Amino acid sequence: MEDLSSLQHDKHSRTIVEKHQQLPPTPPSSDDNASTSSDCQTNDVEIPMPPPTRVPAQVLDQDKKTPDAHVPRDPRLIRLTGVHPFNVESPLSALFNEGFLTSPELFYVRNHGAVPEVHDKDIPDWEFSIEGLVERPMTITLRQLIVEYEQITCPITLVCAGNRRKEQNQVRKSKGFSWGAAGVSTALFTGVAMADVIREARPRRRARFVCMEGADNLPNGFYGTSVKLNWVMDPNKGMMLAYKMNGEPLRPDHGKPLRAVIPGQIGGRSVKWLKKLIVREAPSDNWYHIYDNRVLPTMISPEESANNPKWWIDDRYAIYDLSTNSATVYPAHEEKLSLVGGTEKYVAKGYAYGGGGRRITRVELSLDKGKSWRLANVEYPEDKYRDCDRHLFGGRLDMSWRESCFCWCFWSLDIPVADLANAKDLLVRAMDESMNIQPRDMYWSVLGMMNNPWFRVTISQEGDFLRFEHPTQPAMMPGGWMERVRKAGGNLANGYWGEKLGDEQTNEIVLEVAKEVSMKRDDVNRTIAIDELRKHDDENDPWFVVNGEVYSGTSFMKEHPGGAQSIISAAGLDTTDEFMAIHSETAKSMMPGYHIGTLDATAQKTLSEPETHPANASNEPEPTFLRPRAWTTAPLHSKKIINSDTRIFTFRLAHENQTVGLPIGQHLMIRLRDPVTREAIIRSYTPISDPEKPGFLDVLVKIYFDTSTVKGGKMSQAMDALPIGHGVDFKGPIGRFEYLGRGLCAINGTEKKVRKFAMICAGSGITPIFQVFRAVMSDEADSTACKVLNGNRMVEDILCKEDLDTLVKGNEERAEVLYTLTKAPEGWKGLRGRIGGELVRRHCARDEGTLVLVCGPEALEKAIRVALREQGWPDEQVLFF
Repeated sequence: MEDLSSLQHDKHSRTIVEKHQQLPPTPPSSDDNASTSSDCQTNDVEIPMPPPTRVPAQVLDQDKKTPDAHVPRDPRLIRLTGVHPFNVESPLSALFNEGFLTSPELFYVRNHGAVPEVHDKDIPDWEFSIEGLVERPMTITLRQLIVEYEQITCPITLVCAGNRRKEQNQVRKSKGFSWGAAGVSTALFTGVAMADVIREARPRRRARFVCMEGADNLPNGFYGTSVKLNWVMDPNKGMMLAYKMNGEPLRPDHGKPLRAVIPGQIGGRSVKWLKKLIVREAPSDNWYHIYDNRVLPTMISPEESANNPKWWIDDRYAIYDLSTNSATVYPAHEEKLSLVGGTEKYVAKGYAYGGGGRRITRVELSLDKGKSWRLANVEYPEDKYRDCDRHLFGGRLDMSWRESCFCWCFWSLDIPVADLANAKDLLVRAMDESMNIQPRDMYWSVLGMMNNPWFRVTISQEGDFLRFEHPTQPAMMPGGWMERVRKAGGNLANGYWGEKLGDEQTNEIVLEVAKEVSMKRDDVNRTIAIDELRKHDDENDPWFVVNGEVYSGTSFMKEHPGGAQSIISAAGLDTTDEFMAIHSETAKSMMPGYHIGTLDATAQKTLSEPETHPANASNEPEPTFLRPRAWTTAPLHSKKIINSDTRIFTFRLAHENQTVGLPIGQHLMIRLRDPVTREAIIRSYTPISDPEKPGFLDVLVKIYFDTSTVKGGKMSQAMDALPIGHGVDFKGPIGRFEYLGRGLCAINGTEKKVRKFAMICAGSGITPIFQVFRAVMSDEADSTACKVLNGNRMVEDILCKEDLDTLVKGNEERAEVLYTLTKAPEGWKGLRGRIGGELVRRHCARDEGTLVLVCGPEALEKAIRVALREQGWPDEQVLFF
């Protein structure tokens, strides 16, 4: 590889690195008489230098089965979105203890998908283009960028717009995953002012925006966004193209080999793996610019935002500058302070940052719920660079003339321990030079971004100790006063942090927490290693894992509603995602009966989420799409509106000759991972497309919208919000019933011959019924008779009616479809009323050669179960999908 340092004049940076490599962690102690310009030039100034760093050498086990298997990472980082993609923050105390600058291994990461793999030998030849409304379109290599342009080095704090989002998710679930308070990091970035490159390309008169596009290829295209052209050209805004971070080349998670760095704005504007700068008259039309990084009005619900695109295309709601924010680091979460024999004062510490280059001018703390405030000391390590007119890490420290503040600062305050003992909480708020101050209350929004209310740490006295609780813990980690209050039934949005309103003496919350269903047996102490688990990864004695606990599915294979295949497909795997998303509290309460042990630490580390296979990633065309033990991805090709609440979603398979691979009568699982939330939502569906139809997969979905009194369907509403091109995960087949043809069925693997099907369904429950009915009617040699009893509310609610009626034509001697409506119009010639005992008695007379197939809402299935038993139908002649 060509060493980048050989392309630079870097003797100054080597000198200062050698001088400061033994320095303690920053921030250094303040000195009112320190640092003058001449001091800096003689290398005597003490400026913050990067903390000691150790480049991770090993790819972590959980990454080895993902597209990021080429990226070594630090195991201390807290994963916010499962195994993949990689979205992480550092433990808050570890981040703060490193000082002003953050090591690359603890720097937060926000990835929307797989990290592009760039080999070291290819770095100098990495190309990016400047195009659009410019007189001189250009393509520049990284080598040219380093050799032909002035190099600068600047300290810059980057902050994810979702920092502190978990607090919003405790109040009401947003569409974003749960960041704690460590989605913020600072580094010395080396590169070129973006203005220098744009200026050489000569923007045309109508040019107003600079759009950026990265190399990360995602379900909705390459990641991209935009900023205003006049911001780019303003030297006070400090926008740059960086290839170094803390003196070393960018690491893969941080944009190797080239990224944009947009100081003072949300991290989502600093595009990584930069490939294009596009000068335009309008803001970016990239999917991720429109549907991410926005704060919609607080009254806009997730459902409204999904149903009305106008909210997303209104650029007033796009976020650029960071909001003023602060957090307490010490006292740490669950820290205990002794009241006996300890110090008389406690030093509270934390961080604060502003947006748009505005300086934080004050940080204030309150111990009486905001009635009075104490002024904290604020330290600005960023200012130590301003007097330095020299080179560092190959770039000129471009700080001496600039008034903008692009970095976090640190606050501290000595508080008498007696005052802490008399308080119920510690509140902190910050203000910037424009008098932008953190609000008392949260501004909730759909994406949960820019959360910046007062940071509250609760204080409780336990014997001779004070115990401190932060609002939340990141990701799915338990803990925090907000979780405790929410579980106890407190209203976190009542303006009093969930405490009861009323007299000051009685405003304590009830501390009883809601009980959760236990899925373990207390008397099971067996520890299971990975080798033992691997011996049970087939149909002979399948074991599976949920939340680190091991369960045997052998004794439940025949009774499982999803069929034996569901358990076999999970054998030897961690199925936490699927199990917790699909199963009811009743199912969870049954689990102790199948609990056999706990995975040991090594096994838990080894197991990771099943690999997702993109439908177009295989070099060799696969004949069928579905895999029973792995998720496979297909993009949404089209969406057809059937009526006000029903859609047909068509997904494109890997190639035009590929079939779904779904037996008649079985279903598949669909998993959505929203590009913003990454939260798994899993449900089972039966496609309506012909299983032999190549190239495409059609799924009919009834959308259950929220009403004023009833919460709607999480999956169906998420499906309705899918944009064309979005990737969706599938797994299967699953189900205990399969129609083999010409009257032969298989139920839990046991073959059964029938002469007739009595098919009872309602609403979207038609889909598995339709699959079997079509298979019978499409085979002229199949003499099996079918009677369908299809219940709906109104005529327009009848799904697949045209297809059903077409299949009946010419097959009247073996096919009958009866429709019944609860709100039938005048002149309706079909049946009337709900499907219940009377209709079942009239149209489903018991016959030994008949198998009853039932699919519909829970209320329908309960009513049919009672009606059939009253008629004497045995359980072995009735199958509920």
